[in-house]
Amino acid sequence: MRLVPRWALLSSGCAPVLLAGGWTIAALLEGPAYDPVTQTISVLAAYGAAGFWVMTGALLALGICHLLTAWGLRAAALAGRVALGGGGVSALVVALLPAPSSGGSLRHGSAAAVGFALLAVWPVLAADRNGAAPWGLRPGPSLAATAVMGVGAAWFLIEMHLHSAAGVAERVVTSLQSLWPFVVVASCLRHPGNDGPPH
Repeated sequence: MRLVPRWALLSSGCAPVLLAGGWTIAALLEGPAYDPVTQTISVLAAYGAAGFWVMTGALLALGICHLLTAWGLRAAALAGRVALGGGGVSALVVALLPAPSSGGSLRHGSAAAVGFALLAVWPVLAADRNGAAPWGLRPGPSLAATAVMGVGAAWFLIEMHLHSAAGVAERVVTSLQSLWPFVVVASCLRHPGNDGPPH
């Protein structure tokens, strides 16, 4: 039985590319007024931003990628798949509730915080305690991924509070969070038990 369909490699692999491509293009459209070191991705998706449509599209695509990957990642524990899918829904909500052009937004910030939390805990929730599990679903790597993402999220919060390198911290954390599903899917596809017809 196939643990993960091959198309999950596409959905999980597109997520980090779309996210980084979105913030890169949106920042170029915004011009020198945007500082990627101190300003967050949400600034690029805010109403009135020159690259609003690019960043919003990237966030919508990211959410869809996470939902598709969660659906296809049958080898993962259900709680982890639900958390990954919830992270995808949060990305959709963040895109549909953009931050205002100035000031903050409780709705936008809350949706982003929920997404950060779900995408940080999904690896440990998806872990398979079975010794024959694919590498990306074993407890050790799963716990390490969650710990790194948790530390990264704490770093982002500190940078936000200090009004310092919040843009860098956010990009590091979101890059890790969007890349880990690809690592897990790839490990499942390379696992010896992932042959046979898809179900």
